[in-house]
Amino acid sequence: MDLLIRILLIGIAAIIGFFIGFFFRKYVIDSKLSSAEQKTNLMLNNAKKEAQNIKKEALLEGKEEVQNLKARNEDETKKQKFELKKREDRLLSREDSIEKKAYYLDKKEQIVNQKREEFDKKTKKFDEILEKEILRLEAIGELTKEEAKAILMKKIEDEAKYESAKEIRNIEAKLKEDADKMAKKIISQAIQRCAMDHVSETTVSVVNLPNDEMKGRIIGREGRNIRVFENLTGINIIVDDTPEAVILSSFDPVRREIARVTLENLITDGRIHPARIEEMYEKASKIISNEIKLEGEQAVFDTGISELNPGIVKVLGRLKYRTSYGQNVLLHSKEVAYIAGMIASELGMNSKKAKRAGLLHDIGKALTHDIEGSHAIIGAELARRLNEDEEICHAIESHHNEVEPKSILDVIIQAADQISGARREILESYIKRLESLEKIATKFKGIEKAYAIQAGREIRVMVKPEEVDENMSIMLSKEIAREIEKEMEYPGQIKVTVIRESRAIDYAK
Repeated sequence: MDLLIRILLIGIAAIIGFFIGFFFRKYVIDSKLSSAEQKTNLMLNNAKKEAQNIKKEALLEGKEEVQNLKARNEDETKKQKFELKKREDRLLSREDSIEKKAYYLDKKEQIVNQKREEFDKKTKKFDEILEKEILRLEAIGELTKEEAKAILMKKIEDEAKYESAKEIRNIEAKLKEDADKMAKKIISQAIQRCAMDHVSETTVSVVNLPNDEMKGRIIGREGRNIRVFENLTGINIIVDDTPEAVILSSFDPVRREIARVTLENLITDGRIHPARIEEMYEKASKIISNEIKLEGEQAVFDTGISELNPGIVKVLGRLKYRTSYGQNVLLHSKEVAYIAGMIASELGMNSKKAKRAGLLHDIGKALTHDIEGSHAIIGAELARRLNEDEEICHAIESHHNEVEPKSILDVIIQAADQISGARREILESYIKRLESLEKIATKFKGIEKAYAIQAGREIRVMVKPEEVDENMSIMLSKEIAREIEKEMEYPGQIKVTVIRESRAIDYAK
C-alpha cells in the first residue's frame, strides 16, 4: 500500500514537473519572440528612415542634374545661335561679293561683245582685201590660186624630204658616235686593268732617298732584298738613273701605298734585310688598313649617312687610293653623293637614299683589280651581299647603263655621276661659239634679239611681231638652223626657238 502511494505521488510529481517545464519553456519562447518582433520593427523603422533619406538625396541630385542640363543646353543654344549668326553674316557677305562680280562680268561681257563685233567687221574687211590681192596676184603672176598652191605644196614636200634625209643622217652619225664611245670605253677599261708593259702617272709612286748609296742597300747582296720586297708587296721596284729616288710600280693602288710606306720606314730605320722588310711590311699593312677604315668612316660622316655595313665602309676607304679620269674616286663619290642629294631634294624625293646610292655608286672600283667584270656590277653584287637596299643596288649597277634604269633614283645617280665627271671646254672657245651663234641669228630680218643658252645647245630668237607672223616664224627658224649648219661645226644638236609675243616655235638642228 505504501509502495502504491509512493508510485502515485511520484507520478503526480512528474506530471506537475512536466506542466511546470512546459509553461516555463512557453514563457521563454514567448519572451524571445517578443524581443525578435521588437528588433524587426526597429529594423523596419530604420530601413524606412534610410529609404526616405536616400529618396531625398536622389531628388536633390536629380534637381541639380536637371539644372546643370538646362545650363548646358542654354550655353549650347547660345553657341549655335552665335555660329548661325556668323554663317549668316558670311553668306550675306558672299552674296554681296557675287552680286558685284556678276555686275563686273556683265560689263566685261558687253565689252567683249563690242570687241567681237569690231573684230568681225575687221575680219570681213581683211577678207575682202585679201580676195582682191589674190586676184591681183593671179593677174600679175599669171597663176591661179590652185596652181600657186600646187607649187607651194611641191616646195614644202621637197623641204620635208630634205629634212627627213638629214635627220636620218644625224641618227646614223649619232649611232656611230655611240658605238665608238662604247668601244673606246671597253678598250680603256681593258688597258687600265690588263696592260702590264707600261706605267702611267696613276700607277707609280716615287720614293725619295737620302743618297744614291741607299739604292744598293735596297737591292741587297745579289738582289735578295729587292726580291723579298717585290715578292712580299706584289709591286715592282724600278731602280734607274734617277738621282736619289726609286719608283714603285703597280696597278693596285693599295699595294703600292703599303709598299711606299714600308720602303720609307725601312729607309728611316736604316736596317734593310729580309726579316726587317717583313716586319716593316706587317706594320705598314696595319697602318694602311687602319687609314682605309678611317677614310671610309670620314666619308660616311661627311655625307651624313648612317647604319652603313662596316665591310662597305672599309671597301669605301680603299677608293682613296684609286683615280679615274684624273679624279680621286673617293672625292668623286662624295661629290656625287652631294649632287644626288640636292637633285633628290629639288624633286621632293628621299635625299638620304640618293646620297647613300651616290656615295656607293663607284664602290666596285675598289675591287676591279681583284675581281673581273664591270665596276658597276661588282659594286652592286657587293652591296647585295652586305644587305643594302635593292633600290640602291640597282642604282649602282645601272649608273653606266649596263643594266636598264627602272626608277627615278637610277636616273638621279646617272645625272650626278655625269655632272661630277664632266669636262669643260676652254673658256675662250666657249665664249666665241656663243657669240657666233648669236651673230648668225641676228643677221636675219625681223629679229629683235638673240640669246645663246644651255652652253650653246639652244638659241632663242626674239622677233618683231609686227614684221614676223606665226607662219614666217616657222620658216625663219628653219633658215637660222640651215645657216648654223652651214657656217659652224658643233657636236650633237642645236635647238632654235623663235619667240613671237607669248608663243614659241621650236626647230632643232
